[in-house]
Amino acid sequence: MEKQPVKIKSISHNTHDVLHIVTEKPNGIDFNPGQATEIFIDKEGWKNEGRPFTFICLPKEDYLEFMIKTYPSHEGVTNKLLDLKTGDKLILNDVFGAIAYQGEGTFIAGGAGVTPFISIIRHLRDTGKLGNNKLIFANKSKKDIILEKEFQEMLGENFINILSEEETEGHAHGHISEDFIKKNANSLDSNFYVCGPPPMVEAMEKQLNNLNVDKKKIVTEEY
Repeated sequence: MEKQPVKIKSISHNTHDVLHIVTEKPNGIDFNPGQATEIFIDKEGWKNEGRPFTFICLPKEDYLEFMIKTYPSHEGVTNKLLDLKTGDKLILNDVFGAIAYQGEGTFIAGGAGVTPFISIIRHLRDTGKLGNNKLIFANKSKKDIILEKEFQEMLGENFINILSEEETEGHAHGHISEDFIKKNANSLDSNFYVCGPPPMVEAMEKQLNNLNVDKKKIVTEEY
């Protein structure tokens, strides 16, 4: 797909540092739940500054939807997104992404690493195939949890939160450990989908290996 400009239909904050952006959907774009595209800002000086972001909408929708974590302290693309408004344009590049659903299991996400799982879990819900899939979601504090209400509605008790810097009712406290995985995962014989910052992904791979999870059943992607 050649680069295509799309108009922003809405832009707002989902959390204090995560933008929820909905855009037009260009002709010819096709993706699978969990995939991403490279996005550029259609403004002078930014048209060659692309960054990868995951589609959180379903392929069937007539719009595109993204959750993008911003870093106001960095003078980069995500910071510039904070200046945008409805009607401004983004430029989309090719579709890519390594996270693909391979069967029931446990999703493990760190922060904005949850974004590939949003479309996948929405798709499973809409097709009646949610089954006993679980989501273990690690964040610093409750205010960082992306789409907490929607995940709760979709997954119920299979939506498991752990917070590293805050103790609050209904959320585990600390970091994901081997014991935490054993206690909360679907099954150590089922699939594991892991996405987050590189150190987190590496730590999860090591823990899953220590738990003798079949490497063929571990799907990872770093952001």
